[in-house]
Amino acid sequence: MALTPLLLSACAGGFRPVADTPVKVGAPYRVRGATYSPAADPAYDMLGYASWYGSESGNRTANGERFRPKWITAAHTTLPLPSYVEVTALDSGRRMIVRVNDRGPFSERRRIIDLSRGAAERLGLHRGGPAPVRVRVVQPDERDRAHLRKGKPARDLSPVSERILANLRAQLGAAPD
Repeated sequence: MALTPLLLSACAGGFRPVADTPVKVGAPYRVRGATYSPAADPAYDMLGYASWYGSESGNRTANGERFRPKWITAAHTTLPLPSYVEVTALDSGRRMIVRVNDRGPFSERRRIIDLSRGAAERLGLHRGGPAPVRVRVVQPDERDRAHLRKGKPARDLSPVSERILANLRAQLGAAPD
């Protein structure tokens, strides 16, 4: 009983535990003159560019968790927090499931996701600048969710075929800026 006030005070100034509930959608918000309207979008499937971030180690994510650069996480402007997405690197066809727990990116219009350093490294995207990707919302099984909540990768996904990659690259190349 004597520990209860101490535990409550630690939680108040600390970070939110890593969990899938509650899901935070949030109100519309403005950053650098652009308005973003978070919403659940189970059919979300977009082509664009990804970058990675990692120097913010220990900072609070938008849903209150501690940011850990080596974990398999990402930032997205409008998806609920947390969400799970499959990210496909259009250069290599590698793909993986990533847990979205933060907001961003806000610097370029064609960037649709910011990956943690851990996610970017596993996809082979950590070396250069923004890389072409496909991002789509998925509903992984509880085992994969549990791995991701602990910062570990979900099950390996087979790479996308060269035929599908060529089609996705063509669609991205034809998209208006």
